[in-house]
Amino acid sequence: MTVTHDDALTARLDPTVLYRIMRLRVDVFVVEQACAYPELDGRDLEPDTRQFWTADASGDVLATLRLLHDGEDRRIGRVATALPARGHGYAGVLMQRAVDAAEGRLTRLDAQARLEGWYARFGFVRSGDDFLDDEIVHVPMTRPAG
Repeated sequence: MTVTHDDALTARLDPTVLYRIMRLRVDVFVVEQACAYPELDGRDLEPDTRQFWTADASGDVLATLRLLHDGEDRRIGRVATALPARGHGYAGVLMQRAVDAAEGRLTRLDAQARLEGWYARFGFVRSGDDFLDDEIVHVPMTRPAG
């Protein structure tokens, strides 16, 4: 399967690509994980928000994440992979690209607890106690600056 990895500021995205990114996030976080929450939280509209995605030859988004600016720090979130695309390393490629785009700044994320080891592969370490978010156990993690 031919795939492409891309990224752009949200404001510069083709509306069809943005729709496909949002659709994947809703499919994974709202439908698959059965969490009714406001997926569209307004942070995608911030001027520095950058979307990362992998798409197949037909343009279907297979994996996505976003990189936010939190003052001087960065935050990675909304890491999602379509069910049939899991296990192919797409999210890993996007994570590495987002870490590189964070330009050595302190980077935070809230990981589902079952994925703590996966995020550790990219230099993230636990930075607090477990917490529940929509009935799913999460752990705060940071990747130190530098």
